[in-house]
Amino acid sequence: MDVHAYDQIGRSVIEEKGELICASAFPSMPIYFWNDSDGSKYKKAYFSKFPGVWHHGDFIRISETGSVKIYGRSDATLNPGGVRIGTSEIYRVVHSINSIEDSLVIGQDWKGDQRVILFVMLGNNSQLTDEFIKEIKYQIKVSCSPRHVPSKIIKVSGIPYTINGKKVEIAVKKILEGRPVTNIDSLINPEVLNQYKDLPELMA
Repeated sequence: MDVHAYDQIGRSVIEEKGELICASAFPSMPIYFWNDSDGSKYKKAYFSKFPGVWHHGDFIRISETGSVKIYGRSDATLNPGGVRIGTSEIYRVVHSINSIEDSLVIGQDWKGDQRVILFVMLGNNSQLTDEFIKEIKYQIKVSCSPRHVPSKIIKVSGIPYTINGKKVEIAVKKILEGRPVTNIDSLINPEVLNQYKDLPELMA
């Protein structure tokens, strides 16, 4: 496939972290969305960032030898204290902790800054005790940095995913900001979004 890493102004870069794009059509490329008669949702999803070029929404780095490192979603970048960090760094730590089945990380705008919010699904009838929260924060701090440590850790029963298996941080962020979620049709479990509305834990 005609894959490149693009910088923010649409230049192909090597040995730099950039946006995953595909400059030519490819066999598995969808050609339309359901209930999108004028194609506007489809174009917005894949062709709005770099007009006429397929933009997948992931960060990658292409080496001089042609190998590719994938960093995760480019629309899921956090910015606490003005420092850009990727959610994938937090997921890597959280998913290694026993009793956590799944998780979701978003940045919540708060008092002129942004704070990191971590939602967790727990297994084996585990409880999100104060001690467990301290342990999660400690593991993230020592494995990543103090900037990565969530301000809030909240237990949920479901994590939203797209039909093709990607976590949907941006939908949850919109809900927390009181904005409408426009891509419900692309979710495999849209009903779980209801539990993210009006969470009292995020009011303080």
